[in-house]
Amino acid sequence: MSEFLPTGIQVTYLVASSLFILGLKKLGSPATARQGNLWAAIGMLLAIVATLLDRQVLNYELIALGLLIGTGIGAIAAYKVAMTDMPQMVGLLNGLGGAASALVAIAEFWHLLGSHSTISLDANISIILSVFIGGVTFTGSFVAFAKLQGLISGSPVTFPLQQPVNALLLIGFLVCSGYLLVVPDNLPVFLGMTALSLLLGILFVIPIGGGDMPVVISLLNSLSGVAAATAGFVVMNNMLIIAGALVGASGLILTEIMCKAMNRSLASVLFGAFGGSAAGVAAGAAGGDKSVHSIDAEEGAMMLGYARSVVIVPGYGMAVAQAQHAVRELGDQLEKLGVEVKYAIHPVAGRMPGHMNVLLAEANVPYPQLHDMEDINPQFEQTDVALVIGANDVVNPAARSDSSSPIYGMPILEVDKAKHAIVIKRGMSAGFAGVDNDLFYKEKTMMLFGSAKDIVAKLVAEVKQL
Repeated sequence: MSEFLPTGIQVTYLVASSLFILGLKKLGSPATARQGNLWAAIGMLLAIVATLLDRQVLNYELIALGLLIGTGIGAIAAYKVAMTDMPQMVGLLNGLGGAASALVAIAEFWHLLGSHSTISLDANISIILSVFIGGVTFTGSFVAFAKLQGLISGSPVTFPLQQPVNALLLIGFLVCSGYLLVVPDNLPVFLGMTALSLLLGILFVIPIGGGDMPVVISLLNSLSGVAAATAGFVVMNNMLIIAGALVGASGLILTEIMCKAMNRSLASVLFGAFGGSAAGVAAGAAGGDKSVHSIDAEEGAMMLGYARSVVIVPGYGMAVAQAQHAVRELGDQLEKLGVEVKYAIHPVAGRMPGHMNVLLAEANVPYPQLHDMEDINPQFEQTDVALVIGANDVVNPAARSDSSSPIYGMPILEVDKAKHAIVIKRGMSAGFAGVDNDLFYKEKTMMLFGSAKDIVAKLVAEVKQL
């Protein structure tokens, strides 16, 4: 049995890795995402069971206790956390993943130090990388969580000489790492290096604005995977290396997709301090003497109810107002009147990748009605009414026509090409980019002012009267 066990463990790891890959593939579509998540979870369960059967496991009691505590916290969080708070949840999970990897490296360093074993060069490098990437991911993710939760300002936080200070801290970490490679058993240097990684994570995220969170969360997700892979090298576990590499690669690909969706480089997102205080300035001032056409819920319901086709464009305002269920009810009522209803999803709408898809899925909006930007844009010219709910920069025509605009070149949902547009907003404030939205002043655009949830509920009530 003892000769067979390692082989059985490696085969189980292979099966688990295959399930991870298939799960990632299915996560590419909203229609199969739940199934993909289940497959990946089964793969992780197999990996955990196989690892627990390994003869190197020393204390099953402590492991069982940890599993019970973690399972309890995870189950409670899964049931209690609202779908609108999912970006914060993802941020926390990224941070905990980074922390776990860093703690594995710290524990291994402590073990080797206490056993007076010689720390080999490859083990030392793995430990240093795991501590660095895991520490940055941990504190950076918790800063992202605090920004999304409103515990700290969502605007970029900057201070004089910020980049030189960051560079000095990074140089300090590299110096500590180099010294540790020469003198691997120096505990004070190791602890100082760990503290620098934690501080770098904080300074890495605070200058990034809340509107860039989809990119930040994707990148931190990738880093949590890389940290897990380096921790796998620390403890020489193939499964951890494979799982971490898959998360790291997929997160990096998603980060690149998010950057392309905003027509910005990753360096611009990380170091540009984009979306500062200007985002809070009233757009009315920027608009000068421009005028808007305002309507009430009754007029809006008439336009929607007598249209042949309606495209609903959800944005962060819908998430904040938790209006997804009211939006689905509105779509259902319009379909009862014979209106064709579709939903247009921009890749960076919201505060995490797929934010709108998650909210609409929770409200049981049929997956075939959800359309990506590339699919829906050619259909706007034939659309009778485009209903924009809390979206701003992602529908701003200035991105297409104004070369002086900060968002020029960013792919947008071409709502302005629809025959009519109704925009639900609380007021005329600018979006995250801090620029005026030309869509609001178009002749065929009608503004419906108020909370998204309240306005959509009024639209539902009025549509029912048609």
